[in-house]
Amino acid sequence: MPTLHHLFGYIKNYGFRHKAIYALALMILFWSIFDGIISYIAPILIVQNGISKSEMGLLLASSSFAGAIFDFLLCRLFKNSFYRRIFIAMFALSFVYPLLLLEAKTLFVYLIAMALWGVFYDLRSVGTFDFIGRHSRKADHSSDFGLVQVFQSLGYLFAPILVGAVVGEVVDWKPAIMCWISLSISFFFFAMLLGLEKKHSVSANCESMYCEKPKNLSKEFKLWGRLGKLIFPVLLLTMFLYIVDAFFWTVGPLYAESNNAIKEYAGLFMAAYTLPPLLVGWFVGALTRRFGQKRTALIGLLSGSLVLSVIGALVNPYLIVIVVFVASMCFSVAWPAINGVYADYISEAEEIEKEIAGLEDFYMNIGFALGHIIAGFFADFFGNAGAFTALGLIGAMTALILFRITPRNIDIRKSVLKSSEI
Repeated sequence: MPTLHHLFGYIKNYGFRHKAIYALALMILFWSIFDGIISYIAPILIVQNGISKSEMGLLLASSSFAGAIFDFLLCRLFKNSFYRRIFIAMFALSFVYPLLLLEAKTLFVYLIAMALWGVFYDLRSVGTFDFIGRHSRKADHSSDFGLVQVFQSLGYLFAPILVGAVVGEVVDWKPAIMCWISLSISFFFFAMLLGLEKKHSVSANCESMYCEKPKNLSKEFKLWGRLGKLIFPVLLLTMFLYIVDAFFWTVGPLYAESNNAIKEYAGLFMAAYTLPPLLVGWFVGALTRRFGQKRTALIGLLSGSLVLSVIGALVNPYLIVIVVFVASMCFSVAWPAINGVYADYISEAEEIEKEIAGLEDFYMNIGFALGHIIAGFFADFFGNAGAFTALGLIGAMTALILFRITPRNIDIRKSVLKSSEI
């Protein structure tokens, strides 16, 4: 997970020579503000229209399933997706979406809206992959993706602060207007991007780096099975971190807007959660060198969960925001630490890089879907504040179990690789 540390390092190394990448990053920044606003108001709006929190969680989870299905179909129906068409489709659906979300009244219409959300969110990922694949040297892919992800994270930081200031007792048209303004600015940078692309094209005729040639499914599933069994503790940790992320974006806005003590600081509640991931780059390396990557990730999950579990007992708004910030800081330490574990696995066995990345992505999707569903049910049964306490307690128990079952060293090459199945 790239941080502000990455941003400053990127500017130091490249200056402002990569103008097309900066235009892409700014486009993604304002699009992420739009998506962050949608993420903030969607749970409030759904519950506001008489749908239970449990049903709301299921609805939000359906967007993850829709995105996964679309991703699967895209790579098989379109052999050479091109970012211009992809981004134009993304903007078209994005401009329509606030209107559809505000006018939706029934579960069926909300299901259509959630499916649409999953599609245009996936289009953003596909378009970004394709643009960087065509307009960035291979050696710069990692740093260019990191820069875009920093701007994306900044967008999700700014969004709750902006929308929290205009959301009152009910969600009206003000957030939608903010969405359209953000999208318009994002589209401006997209137009700028098109003007810069010819000057910065590296491989304009290459195929999309997002869609890979399909492999033998039988061999692929066998390899996934052996690999998944071997690194299951790491995958489970990854899944739970995504559960936490989806949980916050599902219950967080409801809690912030319904709690009279914190309502005035509603936007800061989610901002306190989204800020720490941008800050940990300056010190997480020192932690992983001292404790190891897996142990650092587990300590982050355990400490973050324990801190989160006290939210249900708090009433002071300042203390609530501080607790969310501290919990998020702990969780944020776990993200780069666990990503480093996957990077080590890939360096040890480059032949199955895509299988390792595919398993990580699979558990990410499961985590997002489960996070939305669990959040809705917990909010119904325990209340909004109690839901965070329940999540914290489950997270602490999960971390303690993982401490016991996670092996110190896993030899991927010796345990998984068989030349006949690669």
